[in-house]
Amino acid sequence: MPDDDAIARDAAEAESAFSHPAVAPDATAAYGDHPDQVIEFYAPRDVAQAAPLVIALHGGAWRSPYDRQHLTPFVDFLARRGFAVANVEYRRGSSLPLQGSQGPVAGRWPETFDDVAAALDALPGLVREYAPQADPRRTVITGHSAGGHLALWAASRHVLPADSPWHAPYPAGLRGVVALAPIADLAVAAELDVCSGAVTQLLGGEGEFKARRPQADPALLLPTGIATTLVQGRDDIVVPHAVSEAYADAAGRAGELVGLTLLEDVGHFPLIDPAADACAVVAEEIAQLAF
Repeated sequence: MPDDDAIARDAAEAESAFSHPAVAPDATAAYGDHPDQVIEFYAPRDVAQAAPLVIALHGGAWRSPYDRQHLTPFVDFLARRGFAVANVEYRRGSSLPLQGSQGPVAGRWPETFDDVAAALDALPGLVREYAPQADPRRTVITGHSAGGHLALWAASRHVLPADSPWHAPYPAGLRGVVALAPIADLAVAAELDVCSGAVTQLLGGEGEFKARRPQADPALLLPTGIATTLVQGRDDIVVPHAVSEAYADAAGRAGELVGLTLLEDVGHFPLIDPAADACAVVAEEIAQLAF
């Protein structure tokens, strides 16, 4: 259980990260008929030549109240660093709590996964039309928290069973994955009750969890053959670094080396806070894979 100082620090970091006004995109495109099936594009600032493309997936425990808007200051930060960015929205859980629960439901099965797969499949065509400054040959996918889980999952679709509706016949055309405080191992996250039962809400109860986890848990979809780096605050009390460490260990057992950068005196939210030094570290990790 986090102590009072850790809780106060986390609250202050969250307040800073969420204090920035939302930044409007340069273009918006739909990849489906649902209002949440949209991708917002941000053009690289002051860049004449083709820029690397960053695909960004927001966090928020797969819950409906948390949408792409809170990630737009971070996305704009990357655009000002010379990246073209695609900020992906996807369907999340209901705003209404389950009976006996304290908050909104996390995720939708299978819609959350349907949307991320559909968005990634649609992106090459949409990039040509809505982000002509982007160089899709230099694409990195990133995501924060639950979005980090989805980024790792999106990069592993070729590892899914061939009969999975989300199976991709070949690896995604990515230079790499930079997952930020990701919910990267669903079993460990469930054991730690990350985000107040969000993982169980996403996959379902015991029987559903066991049946669905092989198609949803990045820690079981290894090796991917795609360069992957995890960036994590050592003082994160929202998604403890034990979750990232479990994924890195699973990758090692599968014969794949995954980078894990643990930042001292950093919690959950500075990774996406343009005012925090940790955000510059994230941009550098992305640049190392993209350039």
